[in-house]
Amino acid sequence: MKKYVVALLALVLMMSTIGAALTVFFVTDTGGLGDKSFNDSAWAGVEMAAKKFGITANVIQSYEQADYIPNLTAAAQVSDVVVAVGFMMQDALAKVAPQFPNTKFIFIDGIVKAPNVENFLFKEQEAAFLVGYLAAGVSKTGKVGFIGGIPIPPVLRYQYGYEAGVETYNVLNGANVQVLSGYVGSFDDPAAGKSMTNSQFSEGADIVFAAAGLSGLGTIEAAKDAGQGHFAIGVDQDQDYLAPGFVLTSAMKRVDVAVFDGIKSAYDGSFKGGTTVLGLKQDGVGISPMTYTKQYVSKTLMDQLKVLEKAIIDGTLVVPNTKESFQSFQVPAIQF
Repeated sequence: MKKYVVALLALVLMMSTIGAALTVFFVTDTGGLGDKSFNDSAWAGVEMAAKKFGITANVIQSYEQADYIPNLTAAAQVSDVVVAVGFMMQDALAKVAPQFPNTKFIFIDGIVKAPNVENFLFKEQEAAFLVGYLAAGVSKTGKVGFIGGIPIPPVLRYQYGYEAGVETYNVLNGANVQVLSGYVGSFDDPAAGKSMTNSQFSEGADIVFAAAGLSGLGTIEAAKDAGQGHFAIGVDQDQDYLAPGFVLTSAMKRVDVAVFDGIKSAYDGSFKGGTTVLGLKQDGVGISPMTYTKQYVSKTLMDQLKVLEKAIIDGTLVVPNTKESFQSFQVPAIQF
């Protein structure tokens, strides 16, 4: 790992001496590239910016939390912009960013209060609410599942939004769909994700939503292996294509757009420290178009989802994002 970073930095230093364009480093979370989810979405935003603005883009992989400070430091030493992703990187970035006031940092899923850090947060609960409502409406067994990676705030927002969506379906449709919930304890263990999904299937769930990064790929694999009548729900990116017909939908979070916008602000000089929160209203979250699964969703259910989405956007429906707000959540009187 250290040899890799040293060699990469040497390359960047050499490029800087020959007049290279804006240099951007992406420091991954422990899930890393290849998760088909959170980190891949961030890297897609970096690549979009590289293509549009002709910037030099690089990546440093974090394999464990101990890598965060050395990786962020190494990147900040030689780049104009550092993209840091994941709530678990928050403390490390808070230590590193003030040491490099001339380097601009784009941070996803946390808040570091420094003038050279532009933070992006998402209302994950709003996308999760919609997929929860959908799951409850499609379920044939009356049980659906949720699997998280680690119970950090963004994942908890997914969980409580999802559970609120199921509860809202129950209240508005006179149903009693139950939610099975669990955490695998990491974002990089597909085998654990698959095992927990199979456990929830054995307990009667037929649809499982995984907000677990790379671990969530195990949920998709489990749904495909379980066969017809079992579904996974993807997260962060549109993951429906990973197992066509077995991923009911995906709760999308536009990390790619946030990263692109952050780099763009550094490129055009409009960068300013602070925090931007993106929800349904800002097109920062949403659900996938269900390219392979629309046949399983009734027109009535689709129409109800559109009404609920509008209610969230106009503020009639405020989706809970913490345990406390979920416990006090009251389903509003929605007219379909």
